[in-house]
Amino acid sequence: MKLVKLIANLGYGSRKDVTAMFRSGRITDAQGEVLYADDKVAHEAIRLDGEPLDPPAGLTLLLHKPVGYTCSTKDPGRIVYDLLPPRFRARSPLLSSVGRLDRDTSGLLLFTDDGGLLHRIVSPKAQLAKVYEAALASDLRGDEAAVFASGELMLESEQTALAPAVLEAVAPRQARLTLTEGRYHQVRRMFAAVGNHVEALHRSRIGGLSLGDLPSGQWRQLDASDIETLFRG
Repeated sequence: MKLVKLIANLGYGSRKDVTAMFRSGRITDAQGEVLYADDKVAHEAIRLDGEPLDPPAGLTLLLHKPVGYTCSTKDPGRIVYDLLPPRFRARSPLLSSVGRLDRDTSGLLLFTDDGGLLHRIVSPKAQLAKVYEAALASDLRGDEAAVFASGELMLESEQTALAPAVLEAVAPRQARLTLTEGRYHQVRRMFAAVGNHVEALHRSRIGGLSLGDLPSGQWRQLDASDIETLFRG
């Protein structure tokens, strides 16, 4: 791939913008030698304003999403892409969120521009467990775990029953719920189906990956070992 297209695809600017960067000497190799648009240089050896380029296609991120952000690229309010470097929104292929968390839900959110990996994560065959911590408006009544584990719970307007889910009562009004599917607002609708209301919701784990000590609003790049951990969960 030509250097102008490579750097534009990473979101640093249009091809015209990148061509101007070459002309102004902003793009160099690791030793500081000015590069030209037709040079052949390894990705890892290229510098823009002295800084290494972002990783090529195949980038995967983990974000600790705060409450108040929407998993969208066009919402008029705050969006999760506001928490990432601006150029990440302009990457090609697109850096997409893997599934969604609604505006009022915090926690672990994955992004990738690897279509094969995205499909592998969201595929029902993967059976990747997603763990949610729910704060409830009312005390648990005691039969929710059996109802959720039955595989027979039908949500309003749905045509098929939910897959069995595991509920752990943490406190009278706090529950940990583990799902292997991801229907629209599923956790909130499940508790509504048993007469309760979710006041706060946080996703703490997907597969074998957790947030660890990553602060709210921060992100980190995942490597091959992280992806292995994800699918070991």
